[in-house]
Amino acid sequence: MSTEDRYQVRRRARARLFARCALLAAVLAVVSLFVPFGSGGLLIIASGLVGLALCAAGIWWFLAHRGPVRLLGALLAAATPVGVLLLYVDRGLWRSALTSLLLWTAALFCARSALRRPHHGRRARPAPRPRRAVLVMNPQSGGGKVGRFGLVEKAERLGAKVVLLDPPDPDGEPTDVTEIARAAVADGADLLGVAGGDGTQALVAAVAAEHDLPFLVISAGTRNHLAMDLGLDRADPSRCLSALTDGEELRIDLGDVGGRPFVNTVSFGVYADVVQSPEYRDAKAGTALSMIPDLLASDTGRRLDARADETALRDQQALLVSNNPYNSPDPFGGGRRPRLDGGLLGVVAVRVEGAAQAADLAVRGSQSTGLNVLTAHRVEVTADTGTLPVAVDGEALTLPTPVVCTLRPRALRVLVPRDRPGIVPAAPPTNWNRILVLAFGRRIPRGGSHG
Repeated sequence: MSTEDRYQVRRRARARLFARCALLAAVLAVVSLFVPFGSGGLLIIASGLVGLALCAAGIWWFLAHRGPVRLLGALLAAATPVGVLLLYVDRGLWRSALTSLLLWTAALFCARSALRRPHHGRRARPAPRPRRAVLVMNPQSGGGKVGRFGLVEKAERLGAKVVLLDPPDPDGEPTDVTEIARAAVADGADLLGVAGGDGTQALVAAVAAEHDLPFLVISAGTRNHLAMDLGLDRADPSRCLSALTDGEELRIDLGDVGGRPFVNTVSFGVYADVVQSPEYRDAKAGTALSMIPDLLASDTGRRLDARADETALRDQQALLVSNNPYNSPDPFGGGRRPRLDGGLLGVVAVRVEGAAQAADLAVRGSQSTGLNVLTAHRVEVTADTGTLPVAVDGEALTLPTPVVCTLRPRALRVLVPRDRPGIVPAAPPTNWNRILVLAFGRRIPRGGSHG
C-alpha cells in the first residue's frame, strides 16, 4: 500500500469516527431534553423556536419602523431571550436545555469535522523577483496602517518604488488610481501592488490584468477580505512585502460590473442606498438606522429585478454578487471564499416584507422563501429607474441600468509570499444524509488497492 493510500485510509477512518460521534451526540441531545431532569422537552423546543421567531420579528420592527414601533421592537428583541431563560428556570428545565445545547454543539462540531476535506491550497508556481515593482499606498487606509507598519520604508529597502495617494480634497478631483497604475506600466513597471482598501485594489488589479503583470496585495485596508481569502497576514501587512524577494504566483478571477472591476462584492438595494449617503462615512450606524425604514417600506423602498443566468429574481430588497461564492450567505459576518478561481459568481438575494418573513428567515435560514443563495456566470440587475446605486467593494457608485456582473476567469496574476499564514478551510454545510453514509455506509475500494 502506497503512502497516499495509507493516508486516505486514515482520513476515511477519522471521518467515520467523527460521523458516528456526531450521530451519537445528536441522539443524546434529543434524549437529554426528556431525561433525567424531567419531561419538558417539547416545551423547550417549542419555546426556543417561538423565542427565535419573536426575536427576529422584534429586530425587523426595530429596523423597519421609527418611533414607538421601533422601541417596541427593541424591547421585544431584548426581552424574548430573557423570557425564555426565565421560563426554563421556573419550570426547572434549564439543566435539560443547557445539556441539550452543549450536546448539539458537540454534534455540529463532529459533523463538520467528518465532512471537512483536507485543503491543499491553490496551485501556485514559483515567481521571479520583480525588477521594477511599483506600489500604490494609501496612508489613510485602515486607520493609517501604512505609517504604523512602516510600509513605505520597508518597500523601498526591497527595491520597490512607492506612490503615495494624496489625502482626499473635498473641493478637488479624487485621485485617479487607474491613471497612476497606467503611468507606472508605461514607465516600465513589471509588478503593480496596492496597500489600501479593496476598492483601490480592484482598480489597480484591472490594470495589472490588462497588461498581464503580477499584482501584489498588501493588507493595509480595513476589512482586507481579498487578503484574507488569499491566505495573507492581515495583522501585519509588512509580511506581504516578502513576496518581492520570495514569492509565488496564483491565478485568480477578476469581477466586472458595468465595466468596473471588483475583487470582492457588488451590493445592490438597501446596503448600496445607505452607502450612497454623505453622512455614512462619519456616522455609519446612525445613518443606517435613519435610512433603513424608508428603504424597507413596501410602498417607497427600491425593488430590484435580477436574472442570474436563467434564474429570475423578482422584487428583491437587497442583492449581493460576489467574485466566487462565499461559504456563508453573509460575507460581512465573517464568511470566506473557499476558492478565488472557480469561475462563478456568488449570488445572495433577500426579500423580507414583514415581521412574519423575518421570523421565517430566522427559523428556517437558507430554506426561507425570503433568501435565495445561488451561483451564476452572469447576473443582470434592473430597476424602475435609469440608474442604480451600487456599492462596489464598499465604494459608492451610480451605474446605468441594466447593470451586468460577470467574471474574467483566472485573469489576474497575484504574487503572494511563500511564507504566509495560509487559508483557513471553510466549514462545510452540515449534511446529515452524508453523515449517515460516512458513519455506516460501505467503503468503496479505490483503484483495486487492498494493501
